[in-house]
Amino acid sequence: MDTTGTLDEALQRLHASGPERLGRLTNHAPMAVEALAARGRGAAVHRWLDLYASRLEEFPTTVERITDAGWRSALGDPRRAADWIARFGRELDERPWRDVLALWWPRLLPGMNGGSTHPVIRVGHAVRTLLADDSTEPRLTELAHGLGYWAARHRPVPGLAPVPGARSAAAALDAVTPLDGREGGFPARLGRVRSLPVWAAAVTDPAEAHRRLTELVRAATHRYATHGHGDPTMLVHAATAPNAVLRTLPALPRALWVPSLRAAWTASAAVTAMYAPDAPAPYVPPGDVTPEEVFERALAHGDEHVVKLTDTALDVGDERAFAAALRAVRLGEPLR
Repeated sequence: MDTTGTLDEALQRLHASGPERLGRLTNHAPMAVEALAARGRGAAVHRWLDLYASRLEEFPTTVERITDAGWRSALGDPRRAADWIARFGRELDERPWRDVLALWWPRLLPGMNGGSTHPVIRVGHAVRTLLADDSTEPRLTELAHGLGYWAARHRPVPGLAPVPGARSAAAALDAVTPLDGREGGFPARLGRVRSLPVWAAAVTDPAEAHRRLTELVRAATHRYATHGHGDPTMLVHAATAPNAVLRTLPALPRALWVPSLRAAWTASAAVTAMYAPDAPAPYVPPGDVTPEEVFERALAHGDEHVVKLTDTALDVGDERAFAAALRAVRLGEPLR
């Protein structure tokens, strides 16, 4: 973890910006700079942020204070992003961050697909910093921004019909039926997802939920090595969203681990359904590379999704995960 203060400086710089731009695109900078700092590349944080700065927009204006009595009506309203961030800022001033997270996690969990899964990913990055180091003010504020963004973009996916799945996560992802057609963005496609394969539905033990979630992250990361071309950007989230949940589990009561697994599976499988290619590409081994070399290539490329997928691939830590990261480097548009 960064011990130089660089990450805190970057987060302070970013908290003057909103969670989105152009009304719908996510501000990825807080997640990317946290990944750089976590992987020992603190010296590159501000240089990367300078390249990304043109994509930042001003922090949105508030509408109305979100109260204990009225929070449900504000859930899923993107116009209330500033109100939600302020709400979580107040709560984190008053109570330990783990208590706030434990209270709101089950409330937000059904809406994980909102904001193209970016809010839960942002929360996962924020929690990693808090678990690894002191709860500095910028890191607590980052958690408030992540939770507030999630609440504002909260979107459940109701009425999904279960269809036969498979025992392993990899086989269950292979069993996902791709949507007909490729038209529309994430919200439009999500609205057309009607069914998903059953996987891990019978899990009741928290330890088994942790094991299955680890398996899902590995399977989704591996799958990118051969299926990432379906949509090089969006298919990243099939791996990074469940990994955000996995990173958050140690901060949550164990009673929340099983529902977390189920929500993570729904998110990963839905992204797979929306963007899966017609056929896989040949697997290309990564060659003789170290984890540090893989991340260095991602940093040189610079694209925020490439950086975040590589960060997850290093968590998985095997050859096929490194191949997935290098495939993202080849497929993605570099940050300039």
